[in-house]
Amino acid sequence: MEMVTIVPRQRLDGLDLLGGHIPPLNPPYRTQLPLWLALLLKRQHRANVIPPPWLSRESLDSILKDEISTASFSPPPMPPVPSSTTVPTSPPFLASATADASQDTLPYHWLELGEMLLEAASDDIPEPDTTRRLMRDLREVRMAKMRAGVEVLEGGREVKMNGVGGMEVAEGRAFIAGVVDGLRRIGAAKEQARREREAEERENGVGGADEDDDEMGL
Repeated sequence: MEMVTIVPRQRLDGLDLLGGHIPPLNPPYRTQLPLWLALLLKRQHRANVIPPPWLSRESLDSILKDEISTASFSPPPMPPVPSSTTVPTSPPFLASATADASQDTLPYHWLELGEMLLEAASDDIPEPDTTRRLMRDLREVRMAKMRAGVEVLEGGREVKMNGVGGMEVAEGRAFIAGVVDGLRRIGAAKEQARREREAEERENGVGGADEDDDEMGL
Protein backbone atom coordinates (compact mmCIF):
# COMPACT_ATOMS: atom_id res chain seq x y z
CA MET A 1 0.00 0.00 0.00
CA GLU A 2 1.58 3.25 -1.16
CA MET A 3 1.87 5.92 1.50
CA VAL A 4 1.92 9.68 0.88
CA THR A 5 3.05 12.47 3.18
CA ILE A 6 0.46 15.20 3.78
CA VAL A 7 -0.05 18.30 5.89
CA PRO A 8 -3.66 18.43 7.16
CA ARG A 9 -5.48 21.72 6.85
CA GLN A 10 -7.98 20.90 9.60
CA ARG A 11 -8.27 18.60 12.57
CA LEU A 12 -9.65 15.17 11.76
CA ASP A 13 -10.38 12.22 14.02
CA GLY A 14 -8.52 8.96 13.67
CA LEU A 15 -9.86 6.11 11.54
CA ASP A 16 -9.75 2.34 11.87
CA LEU A 17 -9.27 0.92 8.37
CA LEU A 18 -8.61 -2.56 7.07
CA GLY A 19 -5.00 -1.57 6.44
CA GLY A 20 -4.52 -0.34 9.99
CA HIS A 21 -5.26 2.59 12.27
CA ILE A 22 -5.01 6.15 10.95
CA PRO A 23 -4.02 8.52 13.79
CA PRO A 24 -5.80 11.84 14.31
CA LEU A 25 -4.70 14.60 11.97
CA ASN A 26 -3.55 17.83 13.59
CA PRO A 27 -2.31 20.72 11.46
CA PRO A 28 0.41 21.69 10.78
CA TYR A 29 2.03 18.36 11.62
CA ARG A 30 2.95 16.04 8.78
CA THR A 31 1.64 12.51 8.62
CA GLN A 32 1.67 9.60 6.21
CA LEU A 33 -1.59 8.32 4.77
CA PRO A 34 -2.53 5.71 2.16
CA LEU A 35 -2.42 7.17 -1.33
CA TRP A 36 -6.17 6.93 -1.90
CA LEU A 37 -6.98 8.70 1.36
CA ALA A 38 -4.40 11.42 0.76
CA LEU A 39 -5.86 12.13 -2.68
CA LEU A 40 -9.39 12.15 -1.27
CA LEU A 41 -8.49 14.70 1.41
CA LYS A 42 -6.65 16.77 -1.19
CA ARG A 43 -9.70 16.90 -3.46
CA GLN A 44 -11.81 17.92 -0.47
CA HIS A 45 -9.31 20.71 0.33
CA ARG A 46 -8.63 19.17 3.73
CA ALA A 47 -4.93 18.51 3.21
CA ASN A 48 -1.90 19.45 1.16
CA VAL A 49 0.35 16.81 -0.37
CA ILE A 50 4.11 16.85 0.17
CA PRO A 51 5.48 15.45 -3.12
CA PRO A 52 8.23 12.81 -2.96
CA PRO A 53 11.73 14.19 -3.59
CA TRP A 54 12.11 12.43 -6.96
CA LEU A 55 9.01 14.24 -8.30
CA SER A 56 10.78 17.55 -8.83
CA ARG A 57 12.31 19.33 -11.78
CA GLU A 58 15.87 18.99 -10.47
CA SER A 59 15.64 15.27 -9.71
CA LEU A 60 13.82 14.30 -12.90
CA ASP A 61 16.21 16.34 -15.01
CA SER A 62 19.21 14.63 -13.40
CA ILE A 63 17.69 11.17 -13.86
CA LEU A 64 16.81 11.98 -17.49
CA LYS A 65 20.41 12.94 -18.24
CA ASP A 66 21.61 9.66 -16.71
CA GLU A 67 19.08 7.70 -18.78
CA ILE A 68 20.24 9.38 -21.99
CA SER A 69 23.95 8.88 -21.27
CA THR A 70 23.78 5.16 -20.42
CA ALA A 71 22.33 2.11 -22.15
CA SER A 72 20.96 0.64 -18.92
CA PHE A 73 18.01 1.80 -16.86
CA SER A 74 18.56 3.99 -13.83
CA PRO A 75 18.87 1.76 -10.75
CA PRO A 76 15.87 1.35 -8.42
CA PRO A 77 15.95 2.64 -4.83
CA MET A 78 18.11 0.67 -2.45
CA PRO A 79 16.07 -1.36 0.04
CA PRO A 80 16.57 -0.52 3.71
CA VAL A 81 18.75 -2.79 5.79
CA PRO A 82 16.40 -5.13 7.68
CA SER A 83 16.64 -5.38 11.43
CA SER A 84 15.69 -8.13 13.82
CA THR A 85 12.17 -6.70 14.11
CA THR A 86 11.49 -5.88 10.44
CA VAL A 87 10.81 -7.94 7.35
CA PRO A 88 13.15 -7.43 4.34
CA THR A 89 11.45 -5.39 1.61
CA SER A 90 12.25 -4.68 -2.01
CA PRO A 91 10.53 -2.97 -4.97
CA PRO A 92 7.60 -2.59 -5.37
CA PHE A 93 7.06 -2.66 -1.59
CA LEU A 94 9.34 0.24 -0.66
CA ALA A 95 8.05 3.56 0.61
CA SER A 96 8.37 5.51 -2.63
CA ALA A 97 5.85 8.36 -2.45
CA THR A 98 6.58 9.80 0.99
CA ALA A 99 8.58 12.94 1.70
CA ASP A 100 11.60 10.87 2.79
CA ALA A 101 11.78 8.74 -0.36
CA SER A 102 14.93 8.58 -2.45
CA GLN A 103 15.72 11.67 -4.51
CA ASP A 104 18.01 10.21 -7.17
CA THR A 105 16.16 7.04 -8.17
CA LEU A 106 12.79 6.18 -9.69
CA PRO A 107 10.53 3.85 -7.69
CA TYR A 108 8.77 0.86 -9.21
CA HIS A 109 5.49 2.79 -9.65
CA TRP A 110 7.05 6.13 -10.57
CA LEU A 111 4.91 6.68 -13.66
CA GLU A 112 1.56 5.92 -12.01
CA LEU A 113 2.40 7.85 -8.84
CA GLY A 114 3.66 10.86 -10.74
CA GLU A 115 0.60 11.06 -12.97
CA MET A 116 -1.84 10.71 -10.07
CA LEU A 117 -0.08 13.30 -7.91
CA LEU A 118 0.21 15.75 -10.81
CA GLU A 119 -3.47 15.30 -11.60
CA ALA A 120 -4.77 15.73 -8.06
CA ALA A 121 -2.13 17.93 -6.38
CA SER A 122 -0.43 19.95 -9.11
CA ASP A 123 -0.66 23.08 -6.95
CA ASP A 124 1.51 21.35 -4.32
CA ILE A 125 4.25 20.45 -6.84
CA PRO A 126 6.71 23.17 -7.92
CA GLU A 127 6.76 23.78 -11.68
CA PRO A 128 4.12 21.14 -12.52
CA ASP A 129 4.23 21.77 -16.27
CA THR A 130 7.99 21.26 -16.40
CA THR A 131 7.62 18.16 -14.23
CA ARG A 132 5.04 16.72 -16.64
CA ARG A 133 7.33 17.37 -19.61
CA LEU A 134 10.29 15.70 -17.89
CA MET A 135 8.18 12.67 -17.00
CA ARG A 136 7.02 12.41 -20.60
CA ASP A 137 10.63 12.62 -21.83
CA LEU A 138 11.71 9.99 -19.32
CA ARG A 139 8.94 7.69 -20.43
CA GLU A 140 9.94 8.00 -24.10
CA VAL A 141 13.65 7.45 -23.42
CA ARG A 142 13.01 4.38 -21.26
CA MET A 143 10.53 2.88 -23.74
CA ALA A 144 13.14 3.33 -26.48
CA LYS A 145 15.56 1.34 -24.31
CA MET A 146 13.00 -1.42 -23.93
CA ARG A 147 12.56 -1.61 -27.71
CA ALA A 148 16.34 -1.71 -28.12
CA GLY A 149 16.42 -4.54 -25.60
CA VAL A 150 13.92 -6.47 -27.70
CA GLU A 151 16.24 -6.11 -30.71
CA VAL A 152 19.02 -7.61 -28.58
CA LEU A 153 16.75 -10.54 -27.78
CA GLU A 154 16.20 -11.10 -31.49
CA GLY A 155 19.97 -11.47 -31.84
CA GLY A 156 19.98 -14.28 -29.30
CA ARG A 157 21.59 -12.25 -26.51
CA GLU A 158 20.42 -11.39 -23.03
CA VAL A 159 19.19 -8.01 -21.84
CA LYS A 160 18.92 -6.66 -18.31
CA MET A 161 15.68 -4.95 -17.32
CA ASN A 162 16.70 -3.93 -13.78
CA GLY A 163 14.97 -0.71 -12.82
CA VAL A 164 12.01 -1.04 -15.19
CA GLY A 165 8.77 0.23 -13.64
CA GLY A 166 5.45 -1.54 -13.31
CA MET A 167 3.59 0.53 -15.91
CA GLU A 168 6.51 0.20 -18.33
CA VAL A 169 6.39 -3.58 -17.99
CA ALA A 170 2.66 -3.51 -18.72
CA GLU A 171 3.10 -1.26 -21.75
CA GLY A 172 5.98 -3.28 -23.17
CA ARG A 173 4.45 -6.67 -22.46
CA ALA A 174 2.72 -6.93 -25.85
CA PHE A 175 5.72 -6.44 -28.11
CA ILE A 176 8.12 -8.25 -25.76
CA ALA A 177 5.79 -11.26 -25.63
CA GLY A 178 5.51 -11.12 -29.41
CA VAL A 179 9.28 -11.20 -29.84
CA VAL A 180 9.71 -14.02 -27.34
CA ASP A 181 6.97 -16.02 -29.08
CA GLY A 182 8.64 -15.38 -32.42
CA LEU A 183 11.99 -16.57 -31.05
CA ARG A 184 10.31 -19.68 -29.67
CA ARG A 185 8.78 -20.47 -33.06
CA ILE A 186 12.08 -19.90 -34.85
CA GLY A 187 13.81 -22.23 -32.41
CA ALA A 188 11.12 -24.88 -32.86
CA ALA A 189 11.38 -24.59 -36.66
CA LYS A 190 15.18 -24.99 -36.53
CA GLU A 191 14.86 -28.03 -34.27
CA GLN A 192 12.27 -29.59 -36.60
CA ALA A 193 14.50 -28.94 -39.61
CA ARG A 194 17.45 -30.54 -37.82
CA ARG A 195 15.46 -33.64 -36.99
CA GLU A 196 14.19 -33.95 -40.56
CA ARG A 197 17.75 -33.57 -41.91
CA GLU A 198 19.07 -36.24 -39.55
CA ALA A 199 16.22 -38.59 -40.49
CA GLU A 200 16.94 -38.06 -44.19
CA GLU A 201 20.65 -38.71 -43.66
CA ARG A 202 19.89 -41.95 -41.86
CA GLU A 203 17.62 -43.07 -44.70
CA ASN A 204 20.36 -42.31 -47.25
CA GLY A 205 22.99 -44.11 -45.21
CA VAL A 206 24.87 -40.99 -44.32
CA GLY A 207 26.46 -41.03 -40.89
CA GLY A 208 25.52 -44.71 -40.37
CA ALA A 209 27.49 -47.85 -39.66
CA ASP A 210 29.77 -47.57 -42.73
CA GLU A 211 31.02 -44.19 -41.59
CA ASP A 212 31.65 -45.53 -38.09
CA ASP A 213 33.65 -48.45 -39.54
CA ASP A 214 35.81 -46.09 -41.61
CA GLU A 215 36.60 -44.07 -38.53
CA MET A 216 37.71 -47.26 -36.72
CA GLY A 217 40.00 -48.25 -39.64
CA LEU A 218 38.03 -51.39 -40.46
